[in-house]
Amino acid sequence: MTPSAPSQPCQGAILAAVPAQARYLFLSRESGIKPAAARKAIALLARALAGKPHVIGFSATLAKALGRQIPGLRDFVRFPDARVDLPVTQSDVWIWLRGNDAGELFHETRLLLGAVAGLLKLDELVPAFRFRSGHDLSGYEDGTENPKGAQARRWAIAPDGASFVAVQRWEHRFERFDAMSPKARNEAVGRDLASNEELPDAPDTAHVKRTAQESFDPQAFVLRRSMPWTEGARAGLMFVAFGRSFDAFEAQLERMSGAADGRIDGLFGFTRPLGGGYYWCPPLAADGRPDVSALG
Repeated sequence: MTPSAPSQPCQGAILAAVPAQARYLFLSRESGIKPAAARKAIALLARALAGKPHVIGFSATLAKALGRQIPGLRDFVRFPDARVDLPVTQSDVWIWLRGNDAGELFHETRLLLGAVAGLLKLDELVPAFRFRSGHDLSGYEDGTENPKGAQARRWAIAPDGASFVAVQRWEHRFERFDAMSPKARNEAVGRDLASNEELPDAPDTAHVKRTAQESFDPQAFVLRRSMPWTEGARAGLMFVAFGRSFDAFEAQLERMSGAADGRIDGLFGFTRPLGGGYYWCPPLAADGRPDVSALG
């Protein structure tokens, strides 16, 4: 069943196309700062991002520290029966800076960090970019099965205009990928690299079968907004999935990791997650700022 449309405005960049350039910022409270100082930092960020084409999210850990509880917001999932490592690297705040010019994003980063200096510290900064027309560095198109238009809004945005985002940084091991035959690569993904058509005889471990969104009960649709990253000789995909809740993402990851039935997603043959976290992306207030009132 398709969920009903949200009635409140969301952070518009969630539904926008993947940009040419991006920066993912992961921030946490400085040691020893009090809730009032954390709230000040949140307000400063909301003010700085008003009217900007970016996205900001906050963790359950931060909400708890402020004495608040956001319905649906929780810690990143852990599956005791997972057959692969799914590390958690949770920060307090996640910001997705988006644009067309890497230099402009550098300056926006610098000003944001300066605004919250002494209140929040930078845990990690990951520059990212669009490859071709939205492809992973493996060459396969990313997000082929994304819901479109009004359906994207219904699946990615909660009734109150908020969204819940799962973020994972994946590192590709290209020495393994390069050693695979074209047939083995296609079977790991479940699509033909050249045509992007789904393989009719793909094995059960193919990624497209492990994550077929309509095959879950209830259906597990998410809106993927992933982007490639590189760092020296290392590279991979910053996986970003927005939903009305974390339920759909968790259903997919449980199956991918083998926790559901013991069969591991073929992608794990050449890539692995380095970390992950959950964030609540608040709706917009009337003045165009992220509405952080739920955090006090």
